[in-house]
Amino acid sequence: QLACPLDLGCHSVTYYTRGQFIPGILVDGMDVFAVKEAMKHASDYCRAGNGPVVMELDAYRYSGHSMSDPGTTYRTREEVQGVRDIRDPIEKLRKKILQKGIFSEEYLKNIEKRVRDEVDAALEEAKAGQEPPVSELWKDTYPHDEVAIKGCEKDMIHVPN
Repeated sequence: QLACPLDLGCHSVTYYTRGQFIPGILVDGMDVFAVKEAMKHASDYCRAGNGPVVMELDAYRYSGHSMSDPGTTYRTREEVQGVRDIRDPIEKLRKKILQKGIFSEEYLKNIEKRVRDEVDAALEEAKAGQEPPVSELWKDTYPHDEVAIKGCEKDMIHVPN
């Protein structure tokens, strides 16, 4: 089972405080402006030579953990929809843009249509293309094509026929 009480698997569930001597920030990961400000603060702090910052972004996953987990065994559809109705970051930003009169409803709908069309075209292109070889798996991931994660060496990859 994928879902279990957090305190069962963790000594401390306030993850942003677990760095002991590293400062931490808890951020509403569903608020575009809160994330922007927290990231700016953290990057300014680090660039000033103060060391690292642990950041915990609190967000909500609308779907299950995987294809075999619909996400409805440990929460109701009403709960998921309730969070989506109140905390959805895109919808919150959209409402703010409209409230402030930055853009019109029609303008935002045009953007959404263009984005949807672009994503659909990219999806069709990807489906029509060939699957890249396994050798591409680490490309642009590690410096000098070095694999530095124990247990993930290139010769340990199993590719089913």
